[in-house]
Amino acid sequence: MAVPKRKTSKARRNKRKANWKLSPLNLTKCTKCGELMMPHRVCKACGSYKGRAVITVD
Repeated sequence: MAVPKRKTSKARRNKRKANWKLSPLNLTKCTKCGELMMPHRVCKACGSYKGRAVITVD
């Protein structure tokens, strides 16, 4: 197997690992009720998807 010629410093190693971060959720407004929801999913507040009722919500 290939073996590294030199030791990778902590700074160089940590620079590579610094870009692993969570991005904030992308939320959109429901077209029917205006509640914030994740795109391409059924609204939990009113149960609609693309403007039509899909599930019944209590």
